[in-house]
Amino acid sequence: MTAIEPQPGPQTEFLKSNADIVFYGGAAGGGKTYAILLEQLYDINNGAFGSVIFRRTTKQVTSEGALWDTATDLYATIGAKPNQNDLTQRFPSGAKVTFAHMEHEKNRFDYQGSQIPLICFDELTHFTWKQFIYMLSRNRSMSGAKSRVRATLNPDPDHWVRRWIDWWIDENGYAIKERSGVIRFFVIEGDDVVWADASKELTDENPDRIPKSFTFIASSLQDNKILMDSDPQYLANLMAMTRVERAQLLDGNWNIRASAGTYFKRSDFEVIDAAPVGGQMVRAWDQAGTKKKQGTASDPDWTVGVKMLKADNGIWYILGMERFREDSPQVDKAIKNTAFQDGKSVKVRLAQDPGQAGKSQARSQTAMLSEYDVVARTVSGDKEVRARPFASQSQAGNVKVIRGGWNEDFFKELESFPDGSHDDIVDAASDAFDELNVAKRPRVRSL
Repeated sequence: MTAIEPQPGPQTEFLKSNADIVFYGGAAGGGKTYAILLEQLYDINNGAFGSVIFRRTTKQVTSEGALWDTATDLYATIGAKPNQNDLTQRFPSGAKVTFAHMEHEKNRFDYQGSQIPLICFDELTHFTWKQFIYMLSRNRSMSGAKSRVRATLNPDPDHWVRRWIDWWIDENGYAIKERSGVIRFFVIEGDDVVWADASKELTDENPDRIPKSFTFIASSLQDNKILMDSDPQYLANLMAMTRVERAQLLDGNWNIRASAGTYFKRSDFEVIDAAPVGGQMVRAWDQAGTKKKQGTASDPDWTVGVKMLKADNGIWYILGMERFREDSPQVDKAIKNTAFQDGKSVKVRLAQDPGQAGKSQARSQTAMLSEYDVVARTVSGDKEVRARPFASQSQAGNVKVIRGGWNEDFFKELESFPDGSHDDIVDAASDAFDELNVAKRPRVRSL
């Protein structure tokens, strides 16, 4: 039989801990998923044993190379039979590991009446407080296996987990090395968590209390020697993320969050007088349709068109920017005039709002620009997520700006993102970058 064992360091400490609840991780690449899969192996010779490993969505369980694939490869070496229909892995003894989702808060009630000896959350910061606390009540065992909860996690300063592990984190947001793995005890009173260094401290005043033991074990990429050796590029991938993501996922900082200047700084961009010849060009539009009313304090959004070049040398160049506040008919006219001035070598990307009105506008504008290479793409979701790829490359020094009178407005808004009153320039630049950065993407007009 193939020997399966954890890596020395935090992964071993996680698997050795006898705490009722253990949180593990705090950075990317620390071997978290593998550790949670190894935790199951303590009880696989117990035919009455069963466990559940949760991800927030089924897709996070079953996507290529994710949790299910990793488990199947690992458990096959010790005789487990996978069943993808019900997402279970069954061992020769009859022991079973189930993989499940809990996408909505109401899904927690799917487990009403359940008795689950081992409950695991992979990426706990994707789950709500109510989901976690409810599942604690399902953590009980009639199989002889110790009932316990295990969870992996990455930093999120605004999640309830950050408050939970506060004792293990220093004032700057980093894990305190000396406290990693130290066990403390807690009881829950209402929505409050009462902590103590010893169980007796919690039961002295109220003998009916039943404290739980807990610890947090920090890990980082440097603790995962196997990954570092097998995929040296992984560190480069983390280094290429935005400042905030890099601080969270590489450095393990639990306090840092996006604020003005964390995505873009003007010092990241070299301002030059001319761009090289060759490459692909696009002008992406983020549209608004409200003209500023004279004599009022109104501050409507801008219509912004950012022109960008992806040169043959792999560098992106911001070639120019149009920015104005006009009503819809004037917006259409300006977009068409700008396309004429740019020429047919410059692709036009339109941001299509979800819904029927957005489809109608996209259909009309696409017809208006029939002489040009034009594409309308639906935009939705978090603006910060959309901006991250562009921000990552700008922070790496791979985006340059052509000198022009528009530069100050461009830099001022980028530096204020995401706290500024407007993000139209960021949206347009992010869309232009996206259009140039996705090779051979099918041109689908969702009209």
